[in-house]
Amino acid sequence: MKLLRFAFAIALASGLTAILIYFNGLIYINGVSFQNAAIHLSDKDVEALRNLRTTFQKCVSANGLGLEALSGRGYCDVTLRFPSDTLPKWKDPKTGELEGLSFEFNLCEAVATWEQVRNSTTILTREFIDALPNGWKEYAWRRINKGILLNQCANRTLCEEKLSLVLPERPPYLPRQFGSCAVIGNSGDLLKTKFGKEIDGYDAVVRENGAPIQNFTEYVGTKSTFRLLNRGSAKALDKVAELYERGKEVLIIKTTIHDIMNKMIREVPILNPIYLMLGASFGSAAKGTGLKALEFALSICDSVDMYGFTVDPGYKEWTRYFSESRQGHTPLQGRAYYQMMECLGLIRIHSPMRANPNRAVKWVPDRRLILAARIASEKLLRRVGAGSGDPLSGCSIIKKQSSRKATRDLSIRSAVIEHQKYAKATTMYPLEHNPGHGLLCTVPRD
Repeated sequence: MKLLRFAFAIALASGLTAILIYFNGLIYINGVSFQNAAIHLSDKDVEALRNLRTTFQKCVSANGLGLEALSGRGYCDVTLRFPSDTLPKWKDPKTGELEGLSFEFNLCEAVATWEQVRNSTTILTREFIDALPNGWKEYAWRRINKGILLNQCANRTLCEEKLSLVLPERPPYLPRQFGSCAVIGNSGDLLKTKFGKEIDGYDAVVRENGAPIQNFTEYVGTKSTFRLLNRGSAKALDKVAELYERGKEVLIIKTTIHDIMNKMIREVPILNPIYLMLGASFGSAAKGTGLKALEFALSICDSVDMYGFTVDPGYKEWTRYFSESRQGHTPLQGRAYYQMMECLGLIRIHSPMRANPNRAVKWVPDRRLILAARIASEKLLRRVGAGSGDPLSGCSIIKKQSSRKATRDLSIRSAVIEHQKYAKATTMYPLEHNPGHGLLCTVPRD
């Protein structure tokens, strides 16, 4: 009788477990649970994720200058660990604790998000706000200095007037618009190697905030196509605009609109083209102006190289090439994240310890592997349109483009034309903080 009751209890427990699994939709892959509603991994998917992680680990070992990539619980999770003799310098301002030596990253999240960025436009446009449900009352309001008269954009004309100086109707820059691009950080490491002539050889150069060019040209070059500005630099827009030949450098602002900035644009006047950054969300593992500059570059360039980021081991403190040392963001975490980007084939790092301009990054996954890994990653992450090869499948918001005349000239790069064919002439915008990381897409009218 006891044996019968015991067997009944086991059967009951098994049944309850099956019911819970059914309702929760959980399945387990390599010991990690995922929602069954989004998981239909084929053998090809699993092989792609396994190969991505293996290749990634080899790349970090070959190029990471002492970093090593350790496997996590599933195919997506890796830990980048610094050598034990690394001396962290950054302290958490809240706890006072030193920065750690190991950082966890999700390769699936990185691949899916960055591949989405590479096919999107990252400049805020009037088209984006028009297509976003309640875009003027809810979204545009957050991008404008909040004043009593604006009243959450109930007066749309007034809101449009506030944004008109920085808000184009359509994206001024397209995916693949430039071939090779260089993003220049502000690290004091730039003074250790004369990269100036090399930097000037890129099709486009992206700089950050108030970093000067004059007096440092042999180290940082003379060319400047774009400059990405944070809140502080945006408030000093008149000074930033004078850092380069007036009117030639495009200013991209990654913050809200301020009355003081609007006044400067009108009255100084500021001759440079000025736009607002529409960015994707990368989570707490990746922050700062440097990352946003890379995001912007990856959205308009075939290839992106980075200079002037503190990425070599043995640093003493975070420094600028044009000013005294200062407290910076989590430098070890940043270096680990940039190494992850290099070993996913997104960027190539140049630094004093990587000074060869022709340096080949070993064990970078090829585009075929990245594509297969992206498809599998989107399934695991329950992304909008996961598993489809159609680029429009990731569009969680679709709206027809308004009728307009063709503005593209005959000098447009063939890579841009091919991308427009791939995207079916649709303009794709990342939706920040969207649960499924979907895209807002404006498609041409028939």
